Amino acid sequence: MNRIEFIRNEEKKYHDFCYDNYQLFKEGSWLHKPVKTVMDLLPLFSSKKNINVLDLGSGVGRNSIPIAETIKDKNGKVVCVDLLDSALCKLEKYSKIYNVEEVIRLEKADIENFQIQPNEYDIIIAVSTLEHVKSEETFESVVRKMEEGTKRNGINCLIVNSEVEERDLETNKKLDALMELNLSTEVMLNKLGSIYTGWEVLKNMVKPLEYNIIRNERPVLLRTNAITYVLRKNIG
Repeated sequence: MNRIEFIRNEEKKYHDFCYDNYQLFKEGSWLHKPVKTVMDLLPLFSSKKNINVLDLGSGVGRNSIPIAETIKDKNGKVVCVDLLDSALCKLEKYSKIYNVEEVIRLEKADIENFQIQPNEYDIIIAVSTLEHVKSEETFESVVRKMEEGTKRNGINCLIVNSEVEERDLETNKKLDALMELNLSTEVMLNKLGSIYTGWEVLKNMVKPLEYNIIRNERPVLLRTNAITYVLRKNIG
């Protein structure tokens, strides 16, 4: 098993555990509410019908279900892409519970291989998913597909972790961060800026964050510089 396979296996175990033990929109985990930055985008499309949304790395629907609820009466669609069966199975269940199953389309795929047609979506979101691609070249390829797949005046919303560190809370030992692509914040921002040339930047923020997570039944502190990057395509 190579390093990428090992990391993805560990991430699968972590997410499977979360999806089995924590409920969507219930207190107790990061699943308890959608990302505010994502939800703040929706009023920008309040007068538009037939909205197409792409959620790359959708998980169990933390963001896509609230989006679907908002655009349901406007003939909107949300395409939810995830590689984990556990995520898609739960998402299908939650979409029925929240009565948005006709709005949501499930796609099992690695975001590296998911095909995005040019000018296909009004909104593309990628929350804590782009750092899980296998290389810098793949990162750039996926982001360029997002850029090309966005309609005029459409929006891309990226939240991506950089400079990730992990530390065992019991021994205080620094661990190898289990992140496929762990770039410096400066390098990540430079890459994004070079791809989104000519787009209007609506939000560009770097926020240091800390999380307590479990790795192999041991408590681990994860530190990261979380980049929030929101842009609008070719306005005016």
